[in-house]
Amino acid sequence: MPSPEKPISTSISTRSLASSCLLVLGILLIAANLRAPITGVGPLLDQITAAFMLSETLAGMITTLPLIAFAIASPIAAMIAKRFGLEFSLFIAILLIGIGGASRMIEQSNWLFIGTGVIGVGIAFGNVLLPSLVKRDFPTKVALITCSYVLIMGLVSGGYASLSFPISQYNDLGWSAALASFSLLTIVSLVVWLPQLRSKTKPTIEVLECDQQSRIWQFPLAWQITLFLGLNSFLTYIIVGWLPSILVDAGYSPEKAGMIHGVFQVAAALPGIILIPLMSRLKDQRYLAFTLAMLAASASLGLLYAPQFALYWTMMVGFCSGGCFILGLSFISLRTDDQHQAASLSGMSQCFGYSLAAIGPMLAGYAFSLSGHWAAALWLCAGASIIGAMFGLGCGRNTTLRGK
Repeated sequence: MPSPEKPISTSISTRSLASSCLLVLGILLIAANLRAPITGVGPLLDQITAAFMLSETLAGMITTLPLIAFAIASPIAAMIAKRFGLEFSLFIAILLIGIGGASRMIEQSNWLFIGTGVIGVGIAFGNVLLPSLVKRDFPTKVALITCSYVLIMGLVSGGYASLSFPISQYNDLGWSAALASFSLLTIVSLVVWLPQLRSKTKPTIEVLECDQQSRIWQFPLAWQITLFLGLNSFLTYIIVGWLPSILVDAGYSPEKAGMIHGVFQVAAALPGIILIPLMSRLKDQRYLAFTLAMLAASASLGLLYAPQFALYWTMMVGFCSGGCFILGLSFISLRTDDQHQAASLSGMSQCFGYSLAAIGPMLAGYAFSLSGHWAAALWLCAGASIIGAMFGLGCGRNTTLRGK
């Protein structure tokens, strides 16, 4: 057996069927933790705001904090993985998510914000390192496993978003117990991941060298891709944070609003089933990117002007925002000339994109506090999508950063 101190390369061909299945289960369980702890907050945001008498701007910070953590912690993930190995670093990621989730049982505003930030760091580590693990251990199954764990992320986050409000009402458990309850799944994930700690593999070269490329910022195409992803995330996290409040304000019950919010999460995961297998066949994605972004803009305005069809608008905006996200990630590979450019562009788009997305929930909350209604927030969503559609026409061209 290789020494645990030496990096080893494992793959589906060198593993037993049982160990491969256990690894895939662990990957899917990690993925289940990478969105739900954030999306489950939305249906409970009114309760949290009332409990601590928060302004809408501060309430928006609960959704914004993880995004700030993404931007800050993503570069650190590669350094930790280089030192401790992928398996142990992913264990740390799950552990941070669990600690942050459990801290929500403490009904103090300071602990709520601290715990949310810790969750964000854990999710950032998982977002950066999980694709590297998949690429290393399942090199011939990357698209299949990526599609699978993106779908799991959507299903679990959607289910939890639908259940978080009913859980808070069950025997008057309250919002804190409802948020902390997700830690039960995190504990299961930790236990299932324990056998992987016997290995200590380094991340792929793309992750290790992502901080060594600085010239990527000079390419206009790199900025088009970054802004396409960033503006889509701007829309997505406004919806993630405020959709239940928008729907309640439009006359829906909190239970119904939470259910529709869950539909958004599931719908956002569905494009992976269609787009991931097709991306290798589509050489030019301009019109697909433009169309998805414009439909997302239309659905955002539909929530404002025809809220009686909110379920359908939510499905549309979820599907389109999920599709734009997958397109944006694909552009990172399709529009770069080598793996080093791809790693650098990935770091640029995550850092700048999440910073842009972090502004969204706070800005939407501030706009509501000024006007008393959600029209400005939904127009912000529509405007971001329209501008994103313009950038989609640029980054969807069949070219690379150096014009190849």
